Amino acid sequence: MAVGSLLALGMLAGCGRAPSTSAPAGAIKVTASACGTGWQHPAAGVQTLQIHNAAPSAVEVTLVDAYNGAVYARVEGVGPGTTRAMPVDVGSGAYTFECGGSTYGNRTGPTVRVPGHVRGGPAIAPVSVSEMSAAVSQEAAYVQNGLATVARQTATLEAQIRAGDLAAARVTWVTAHMSWEKLGSAYGMFGPYDDEIDGTPFGLADGVKDPAFTGFYRLEHGLWHGQSAAEMISPANTLAVDVRSLVTSYPGMALLPQLALSDLALRTHEVLENAMQQQLSGEDDFGSGTTLATVAAGIDATRAQLGFLHPLLVTRYQNLAALYRWLNRLQVLVDAEKTARGWTPVSELTTQQRENLDAAAGETVQLLALVPPLFEADPNS
Repeated sequence: MAVGSLLALGMLAGCGRAPSTSAPAGAIKVTASACGTGWQHPAAGVQTLQIHNAAPSAVEVTLVDAYNGAVYARVEGVGPGTTRAMPVDVGSGAYTFECGGSTYGNRTGPTVRVPGHVRGGPAIAPVSVSEMSAAVSQEAAYVQNGLATVARQTATLEAQIRAGDLAAARVTWVTAHMSWEKLGSAYGMFGPYDDEIDGTPFGLADGVKDPAFTGFYRLEHGLWHGQSAAEMISPANTLAVDVRSLVTSYPGMALLPQLALSDLALRTHEVLENAMQQQLSGEDDFGSGTTLATVAAGIDATRAQLGFLHPLLVTRYQNLAALYRWLNRLQVLVDAEKTARGWTPVSELTTQQRENLDAAAGETVQLLALVPPLFEADPNS
């Protein structure tokens, strides 16, 4: 197993495997008064530590460098009386366990020294407040500028529909929707505005005819299904008003730096994962055949988000070069489907084209999945 994969596995250990209710021999124990005791005969190498919780409440246990706090592995949600596996690649050095929980509090265990001169796996260095602030402030400025662009474009879209120029409105719709998708919204980034501006009719009682179906996709359905300008004036106005309202509201949606950084890292993975599920599949095509344009915008969003995180990733993520190679390959494949006639609908792709896109997207998303654990926010901080 690659070291980067081992580290990610260690960070996420305990999420899927059924826990043991009895402490195995040699387990590292957490009690009501002590954290991470009982590491017998510590030695270097790839290994699986067993973390047993003898405390009366659930805990999160993290193995860190005793000197700089860099994280080697973490297990979450270790319930009372249960044991979780913690895979880790331990080198020579000094280590300690940190334990925390909503009702457990926060404790640090004794320092454990691994003898010798063996190099272990990489650790995730803690992110400073200034590093967090730099990344999230850059993203906030990017989103604010992007929202201003979307506001101008949706105002133009409304004006064109009011004037009855539906041919021009179709062109503007694609441009404005791509500008929206470049913002990188996922995980409820914009709260209820996400559904109002970019929601689908799935789950609504009357589907595309439901009054609750609003936003870009509502207009896409109308513009490419023969609706008149009169039928679309109200939805166009609603979209423009919602976007302007979001422009005003967005600064007040700011999270604390650690949570904002964690959210940014999550969305860096989620944007293209959503694109695979909803755009490459054609699920979110409501008539324009431009889901590949949405994928292209998602790639732009992912690049921007990786850019904000780049100073932090270069020292924390060993697969960064591979990630960019696959992202570049995906972009080349997607861009090839923009022709003089417009974007190729996914329904018109050949089997080979679809397989190539799916393979590149799948590999890219898999590599992106290793980014969020590097910046996971501590819920107890």
